[in-house]
Amino acid sequence: MSKNFTMELAGRSITVETGKLAQLANGSALVRYGDTVVLSTATASASPREGIDFFPLSVDYEEKLYSVGKIPGGFIKREGKPSEKAILTSRVIDRPIRPLFPKDLRNDVAVINTVLSVDQDNSPEIAAMIGSSVAISISDIPFNGPIGGVVIGLIDGQVIINPNAQEREKSEMYVTLAGTEEKITMIEAGAKEVPDDVMLDAIIKGHAEIKKIAAFIKGIVAEVGKPKFEYKSAEVPQDIFEAVMQLAYEPMRQAVLTNDKTVRDENVAKLTEDLQSKLAETFPDKSSIISEAIYKVEKKVVRNYIADEGKRVDGRRLDQIRPLSAEVGLLPRTHGSGLFQRGQTQVLTTVTLGGINEIQRLDGVDLEEEKRYMHHYNFPGFSVGEAKTSRGPGRREIGHGALAEKALEAVIPDEDEFPYAIRLVSEVLMSNGSTSQGSVCASTLALMDAGVPIKAPVAGISAGLIVDEVDSNKFITFMDIQGIEDFFGDMDFKVAGTKKGITAIQVDIKVDGLSYDVIKAAFELTRKGRFQIIDEVITPVIAEPRKELSQYAPKMYRMNIDPDKIRDVIGPGGKVINKIIDETGVKIDIEDDGRVFVATADDAAGKRAIAIIEAIVKDVQPGQIFLGKVTRLMNFGVFVEFAPGKEGLVHISKLDNKRVGKVEDVCKVGDEMLVKVMEVDKQGRINLSRKDAMPENKDDNQ
Repeated sequence: MSKNFTMELAGRSITVETGKLAQLANGSALVRYGDTVVLSTATASASPREGIDFFPLSVDYEEKLYSVGKIPGGFIKREGKPSEKAILTSRVIDRPIRPLFPKDLRNDVAVINTVLSVDQDNSPEIAAMIGSSVAISISDIPFNGPIGGVVIGLIDGQVIINPNAQEREKSEMYVTLAGTEEKITMIEAGAKEVPDDVMLDAIIKGHAEIKKIAAFIKGIVAEVGKPKFEYKSAEVPQDIFEAVMQLAYEPMRQAVLTNDKTVRDENVAKLTEDLQSKLAETFPDKSSIISEAIYKVEKKVVRNYIADEGKRVDGRRLDQIRPLSAEVGLLPRTHGSGLFQRGQTQVLTTVTLGGINEIQRLDGVDLEEEKRYMHHYNFPGFSVGEAKTSRGPGRREIGHGALAEKALEAVIPDEDEFPYAIRLVSEVLMSNGSTSQGSVCASTLALMDAGVPIKAPVAGISAGLIVDEVDSNKFITFMDIQGIEDFFGDMDFKVAGTKKGITAIQVDIKVDGLSYDVIKAAFELTRKGRFQIIDEVITPVIAEPRKELSQYAPKMYRMNIDPDKIRDVIGPGGKVINKIIDETGVKIDIEDDGRVFVATADDAAGKRAIAIIEAIVKDVQPGQIFLGKVTRLMNFGVFVEFAPGKEGLVHISKLDNKRVGKVEDVCKVGDEMLVKVMEVDKQGRINLSRKDAMPENKDDNQ
């Protein structure tokens, strides 16, 4: 039976309808927020997937272009693979709900959000997050929720919950926040150098709204929720765990105690092999369970080093960053390059500058239709010592690239100051923890090496967390997590920013949420870390952006013309603009508002193209001198094209200082000559003179 539930969220009504659509899913909800409509469904397999050691959850956010009245571009005319924005939204929904499922659940769970209608003032991402929480919570799938989610903006120092489209344009940050009634479960933020304390205050205010959403969903569950199903636990049997613990704990302490990831992996692999051999007789046909038990022992060892002894497996203090190094200008033909290394995490970023016509065109459901600054991230198998072929970017690569892009967006100069399309590519060459933040640091180096006038250097670092297994109010935070601490810790709290403030945050957790004290401690650590990286590594290598662009980068020339003159520059069928391009070898992009961008590596060609365009768009005045080309010979004179689409007559009497009998004695078709505008008659005909443009005659005619 269909039921509707409504609450006020940020001054607008949000309605959840259950029991009408997608009734064969384990749980479904239709969420209406203004004119935004999203259908969220949650479905689980009847039995667990065998032979896996993880919870198989998939979350999808499907943008339908009919939701904004668009027909998809291209030949196929239907939605294809998900857009980058859709993938990022799927990740944002996945991260806060994943820790709230039972850790020993192995049934496949699929959460699908279908965007049916979009009102730009009411975020479909938030509607999908709330809808996902409702669908799972009212289903029979075990879940320790619900969660709520909001977007936080900041305008003139005031925190705005779920800002509308106009407010988002003015906002100093865009923070997607999720949580339960008790704790924060996810933060994804982009900001314009917002101070840490301001960000923390905004998170606390956002959580106040999330508490209301969670309570609202609990009311829905109380009325229409199903009993949760029982499932086959994948937990390691206690007798096997105790046997492995007794044999493995001390050897594991020695195996992991090194700052070299390769050595540690080899030590653990050898210990695992030995333990499997020793326990094979006692627990026959339990190889996979023994491996899981060894994993749990390794996790306990790493956590106990930090919690009980206050040190890391590589010997560092809790607030100590691994050895740092940086270089710029490694690659001679790229427009800029930077190499950043933190311990065994190494990232190389390159910068490519292009004309404005090379911006990325977007085909999505939101208002963003193009992107001038692009950041891509690649994570090849060799970076972790794996022999696997390179394939297209997965969700993780897309997410990490987007995070680095977000971190640097606040310092990228605007188009008026730096009229280029900018593409960064971060190549992960070694990975042992927080490569996304390594990409941020390498990208700052590369941008300054390329001469991009960024507002300030940006650095990124991550903080980890160990929560006491008995008392969840007790915790330890630590800086610069490496791979093993990411695997076995409770949090990866990534923060990027300048010395002025935060530009990006991304938080992954494995516990049921973070308290305000944990978030505050993470901010303090990451602020210290990014200051250290900027002061000790980035600034000593390159203190400011280079004054000159690479000789291989295109030089950009810009001018503004009357929009009514655009048709003259383009010409019929593009004839005029194509002729300019053919003559000069430049790239030309003309915007609807009359901005003209000319890109070329040849300075003379750029100036020549600008001069030609100026000649086209400016009204011809007597006294102007042009370099033109002879197009036609007549008995009475020659016609000279002095700008594309503009020509005038040089009468035979104006061809030379001396008398000219035949025009062929002075010139032929295709010759270039300097000409001076003598007259523009009432009919717009232009009379030119070669004689008056000659150097020896110029002074006499001025």
